[in-house]
Amino acid sequence: MTGPLKVVVTVMMVNLFIFIIISRHHNQDKNRSKIVIPAKPFWNKLVPHTAYWNWQQQILDIHNNPIILANSTLSDLPEWLNDTNSGSDPCQPDLRVTTKIKDYNSLPQRFKDFLIYMRCRSYTLKVDQPDMCKEPPFDRRQAIRESWGRAGFLGNHSIITIFLLGNATAEDHHPDLSAMLHYESQQHKDIIQWDYRDSFFNLTVKEVLFLEWIQTRCPGARFIFKGDDDVFVNTHRILNFLKALPESKAKDLFIGDVITNAGPHRDKKVKYFIPESMYIGTYPPYAGGGGYLYSGDIAARLHNVSQHVALYPIDDVYTGMCLRKLGLTPEKHKGFRTFNIEEKYRSNPCAYNSLMLVHPRTPQEMIQIWAWLSNPKLTCQ
Repeated sequence: MTGPLKVVVTVMMVNLFIFIIISRHHNQDKNRSKIVIPAKPFWNKLVPHTAYWNWQQQILDIHNNPIILANSTLSDLPEWLNDTNSGSDPCQPDLRVTTKIKDYNSLPQRFKDFLIYMRCRSYTLKVDQPDMCKEPPFDRRQAIRESWGRAGFLGNHSIITIFLLGNATAEDHHPDLSAMLHYESQQHKDIIQWDYRDSFFNLTVKEVLFLEWIQTRCPGARFIFKGDDDVFVNTHRILNFLKALPESKAKDLFIGDVITNAGPHRDKKVKYFIPESMYIGTYPPYAGGGGYLYSGDIAARLHNVSQHVALYPIDDVYTGMCLRKLGLTPEKHKGFRTFNIEEKYRSNPCAYNSLMLVHPRTPQEMIQIWAWLSNPKLTCQ
């Protein structure tokens, strides 16, 4: 890999080969004139799924299926498949949802809010940094700026750091810190803020908006690390890993702490609770949201495919759904420790030397660990 490597925060075609294997008996002449008529329909009858997300995804899949649409018009399809309300503003509350989910009234308020605004993917950009990628460039954010997320050049690599925010609304009982945020943005020029409610379930909205932003503002980014603000990231380790990465693997890179064979939690007391009326099925493999590393190529493809995947209230699962739609699977990397490391090793500088990410860490711990790893006298076996 030569030249400066730009890291923020060639699409490879996926070829599908279908082999049709025809089994022939010895008596070929006898079988040649025999016509086999299928006993069942080639396609199953289209019926709506019982879970709301699965149903919405079913509608998207069929509306984007060129085979079905080539042989029929939308008016030929069952009524439930045309229930997109496409003529209305998708960012207005969709109150029809209240009658389409049988247990809607018993769901937590965060679910009701997500479902009513589930169709909205576009929000006003309140604070932008349009020139962020044209030039080299409280508390947790500042600790990141002073440690592993320091923007500028590290070696001959250009590092750009941005923080993604929504709105802290009064209804969530947040104090009004807008004046401080405005000052912070003017000072550091690394804040990106959209006009949406910044809540746990809206992290998926943040993901979709970021994918749009990165294609508009930083289309030339080679690699992207995206993570929470309470993780420590070993930037040195990541850059060394990317430098040694073969070009053939770099294009499809997506690594993290991958979770497989998982499914929705049905316990209402759990933060990640998803009712059966919302989603049925297992989750595709996905990288835990503490942080993951992927290529600019993948970012562009995720941006495109996300338009064909219904929004889901858990952002890292949603990204896994988009990757599955692309025919890709995230790769597990042992350097990502989203569930921490053993307590006896946490004060040992060398415990972090070979890792890419550790979660969680306080602002003070971030600065301390970065000082350890940046010390030229540090030697580890």
